[in-house]
Order: sequence, then C-alpha cells, then structure tokens
Amino acid sequence: MNTEKDLQKQTTAIAETKRFVLIGIRNAGKSSLMNRLFEREVSIISNTPGTTTDPVTRKLELGKLGAISISDTAGLDDSGELGAMRTARTWENIKAASVYIFVTPSHLAPSKEEITLLEKLVQNKKGVLICVLTHSDKNLHPEKLKLTKNLESIPVDNQTGTGIDSLKQVLINLTDQLDSEITPLEGLVTEGDLVVLVTPIDLAAPRGRLIMPQVETIRDLLDRDCGTLIVKERELNQFYNSLKIPPKLVITDSQAFHKVAADIPEEQLLTSFSILFARKKGDLEQFIKGIINLSNIPDGGRVHVMESCSHHRQADDIGTVKIPRLFRQLVNSKTRFSFSRSLPDDEELNSIDMIIHCAACMINRNKMISRLEKFADHNIDVTNYGLFLGWVNGLLPRALEPFTDLYHEYRDLF
Repeated sequence: MNTEKDLQKQTTAIAETKRFVLIGIRNAGKSSLMNRLFEREVSIISNTPGTTTDPVTRKLELGKLGAISISDTAGLDDSGELGAMRTARTWENIKAASVYIFVTPSHLAPSKEEITLLEKLVQNKKGVLICVLTHSDKNLHPEKLKLTKNLESIPVDNQTGTGIDSLKQVLINLTDQLDSEITPLEGLVTEGDLVVLVTPIDLAAPRGRLIMPQVETIRDLLDRDCGTLIVKERELNQFYNSLKIPPKLVITDSQAFHKVAADIPEEQLLTSFSILFARKKGDLEQFIKGIINLSNIPDGGRVHVMESCSHHRQADDIGTVKIPRLFRQLVNSKTRFSFSRSLPDDEELNSIDMIIHCAACMINRNKMISRLEKFADHNIDVTNYGLFLGWVNGLLPRALEPFTDLYHEYRDLF
C-alpha cells in the first residue's frame, strides 16, 4: 500500500506546476479562501490581523488545468520590521506566479494599500489577474465596485462556500492562457531517436532515487517515444561501443563532463542536464554571455554561488567547494566567494561581480527569470553550473552544439 509520503513522490513537483498566489491586505479572507479551495484546513484563520506570516503553498489538481500550486501570503499592508520581511516574501511569491488572485472584502471601501497593489499588478504584464470579492453576502461597496469594475471578479462567501465552484471554473478556463515551461528536450529530439543519459551515483546522489532533472528528462524522452539508455559514467564506454546505431544525443551530469567526453567520439552531440535546465528555467543566452565575461572578474572580485534547494552539502560539494576551487585555479586566484540559497538584497547585490547559479530545478521559470532581471538591473554577469563546468573541461562550445543558434553565437563571440 502506498503511504502519503510515497504518493507525494509520485505527484508533480511544485517547481513544475503553474503558480497561483492569493494576495491582498490583512484580514481580506485569503486564508479562508485557501481552505475553501482545498476543502480542508490548509491555512490558519483568525480575526487577528497578520495571522499568516510565511507563505503557505500547496498543490491542487484542478480539472484540465492539471496540477497547480496555490500560495496563501501575508497581507501587503503589514507593518513594522517583521511586517516588511513578510511583505518581501509575499512579493517573491508574486514574481513566481502565473496567476494573481487579488482578494478583497466586497463590503469595505478600498484601502490605499489595495489601490497601490492593484496598480502594480495591472502594470505587471507577466501574469493573469483575477479578483475575488469576499463577504459576498454583504452589499458591494460602491468604491470597491469602481476599483474592480475592469477586472474579472468572482463573489465568494468564505463562510458558506458560495462562489467557490465558480472561482474554480474560472481558474480552469485559464488553461489556454497560461504558458507552460518548455520540456528539457523540446526541439532537440524526435520520435525514434536514441538518447544516452549518464547519471553518476556519488555521495551527493539521493538514496534510492534520481535527481529531478534526470527524472524529468527520462519522462520527456518517454513522452516523445524515444529510446533511452541510462548508464553510470564507468559503464558508458562499454555500452556506447556496443550500440549498433549512434545516439542522437548524450546527456551527462556536469561533474562527469571530462570522462564522458573522453569515452565517446568527438562528433557525438553532448550536453548536460544542467545546461538543459538553464534553457528550460532561465535564459541560456544570458548564461553564455556570463561565461564569455569570465575574464572581467577583477582581483579581489566577488563571485556569488546561488542554489535553489536545501540539499545536504557533502565534503566535496559542487557549489561551495568544487566551483570555487576550479574558479581560482582557472580564472582568478584572488576571487572572493559567497553563497546563498535565496536572492541577496539590493545592497548585497551591489558588491557582487558575478553569480553562478545552479540548474534551478526546484524553482519555476517565472522566479528564475525575475532573478535574472534583478541581476541585469545591477549589471551582474551570471552563468550556471553546467556551463561553467563545460568551460572548465574545455567542452564549450561543444556542449552547446545541440542548441544550434547559441552554439554559433558562442563561437562568434568567444
């Protein structure tokens, strides 16, 4: 019998779902709405303003829309030092979302915070904006009507649940409006192709399972009716040489680049899981420009290594140990390094010369793009683990060859 934990492993990861966020002022009814959507107590509700502190995110299967994730957030009118921190986390969730659900009490005049919030959301063209008018059993305030008249608005009574089915149907109807992330191998393989995946099993590998980029790539190949050969780096040479037809593509963990390249013909197309996800989650062209600008790091310059998950760091961790060591050996021995699993604030970003980011498999594309935009605003070059390790091993532009346009762009610029 499958346990709840087993079932969670089989469902779509939050990073791969379409993100919806409930936003509004304190006591607008966001947490009650969250509980009504999930038909159980997901968020704590109280009449005390500021009950929701950290965002609460849960997954929900919603008709043809499929798996989505919904975040209940702190009120954007929160005050004080702690309130500012809560508000900042709310805005992080907004940047990652595809759909903004503006929750407002229908019977109350709009607050200045609500007016400011709506202005910002309307100006933001990246997501779909929907309004939920809570306390629908009461008369709609004329000023609230005026504020929301140009929005798709759904009246909801959180006490009785009236309007929840209508809200769910509105969300389901968004299916064709919401862009999905590309799959790892979109545009790179076709039906009937054979692809070899090299998946080292080292100390950092999670016991009993594969890491997310490997799992998603395998599923993508199955969906595309491709053949898949999965080997560890030690067995690659033996199995590769036994193939009767050459594979369309070899994909490796970036840390095994050197050995894999040595064990396959030079003309064999080769890339890494991390580079596939650099394209899927972010902007591969921006990452390539970061590699091209490696020589611009000054003596004593600061390189910041960013990750998007909280995995246990091993003795020879790629982000905190291997990359700094290789960088100092091959780029600039006087470079300073810092590390984080969240986005640094503006003041800290001003002191950073380059960012090397992980594959970002644990966050969605919207969130990664918002990070890249922030780096660009601060004139910070950025690249990712896979591209840096490809460069270290002398495999650029070869590891970009599957991406034809970017391969030629790299050759022309470097």
